[in-house]
Amino acid sequence: MNRIDSAVMERMVAIRRDLHQNPELSWQEYRTAGRICEQLDELGVAYRRDVAKTGVVAELPGPAGVPFVALRADTDALPIFEATGLPFASEVEGVMHACGHDGHTSMLLGAVELLSRESCLPAPVRFIFQPAEETGHGALAMIQEGVLDQVGMIFGGHLDRHYPTGSLVVSEGAVNASSDQFRMVITGQGAHAARPHESIDAVVVGSLLVMAIQTIVSREVNPAHPSVVSVGRFVAGTAANVIAGQAVLEGSIRAQEETVRRHLHQALRRIGESIGQLHGAKIAVDVELGTPPLLNPPLATRIAREAAGDAVEAGNVRQLEVANMGGEDFSYYMQHVPGCYIRIGSQVPGKEGFPAHSSRFDFDEDALAAGAAYYRAVALRAGRELAARSADFPSSLPPRRVAEVVPEPSSDSPDAV
Repeated sequence: MNRIDSAVMERMVAIRRDLHQNPELSWQEYRTAGRICEQLDELGVAYRRDVAKTGVVAELPGPAGVPFVALRADTDALPIFEATGLPFASEVEGVMHACGHDGHTSMLLGAVELLSRESCLPAPVRFIFQPAEETGHGALAMIQEGVLDQVGMIFGGHLDRHYPTGSLVVSEGAVNASSDQFRMVITGQGAHAARPHESIDAVVVGSLLVMAIQTIVSREVNPAHPSVVSVGRFVAGTAANVIAGQAVLEGSIRAQEETVRRHLHQALRRIGESIGQLHGAKIAVDVELGTPPLLNPPLATRIAREAAGDAVEAGNVRQLEVANMGGEDFSYYMQHVPGCYIRIGSQVPGKEGFPAHSSRFDFDEDALAAGAAYYRAVALRAGRELAARSADFPSSLPPRRVAEVVPEPSSDSPDAV
């Protein structure tokens, strides 16, 4: 098991609390990026900032011709009023780190420090501090900036209050669902509430749509394949004595398999068309694609599981207990290179009922040690695998060096390289 010394742990906790106290929304993570760069400066690690606006990418060198191992953390907060009562609670009104991204950033910085102490890495390591995960667009923007150039494998993780601190959850196959949105605009005929026969009631049509949508998953999808279609918004009407001529339904579509995902989209359009014809209304159905399903492939999952065994006590490497239907834009990276996404146990005793995206969300800071130790271990194990397979990767071009800022080592820091 990898041990985290107290100095690294203290720095991770201090960074986490500072970020928690000063959260920033997606695409606004300027101060957060600055704090990341300050830590990298202290460690003497090369980096580039302002990647995809507010991202930071750092690198540690390795043998020539070996692809990079990439490690990713997300940095953005949520538009939530914090109600934790923590002494380091958010000082930004209406903004809160309610999904643990402050912890993700801190543990990856801890991993930078641990890996910077290695005398010889088996492969170069790229650290991706990504903005705007909560919008679902941050990963795509970072990919467009070339952060996956010459990357052989990528790894990431998420703090999870469902599992005890000190546990790492590594599973092959589906670990996150796709996350799409739909919008149905119903155009009927408004009328006086006393003369419904003169109307095409958009509220009635919308209500039928809501009920029909509930049968898609329950009657059209194999129950062994997790999926969700939820109506989250129903807007109609202007007055109590007016029958609405228009209504709008909006909702979310989740699936862990692409075939099921496509079926859900088709079913929504089919139901919209059929109910519109039944009642003489026009129903426009629009599906907005979001993040794809996140699927861990076998080789990278094996590497991650072995690394987790290096990082935590025996018996603390677990499997996902239930399907996770949340979306995660890490899936975009996985469309380009193999990798693995894990869950990092962080349960706070007595606070199990406060989920992510809750105003009272918190996590056990001891989880930072497990996360940093895991990232160190997986970088080394994946690096050895990539070094052994380096002949399988294109070698006609030298690795693109993302990092441009190479700070002078600080004479005040004994850990500077």
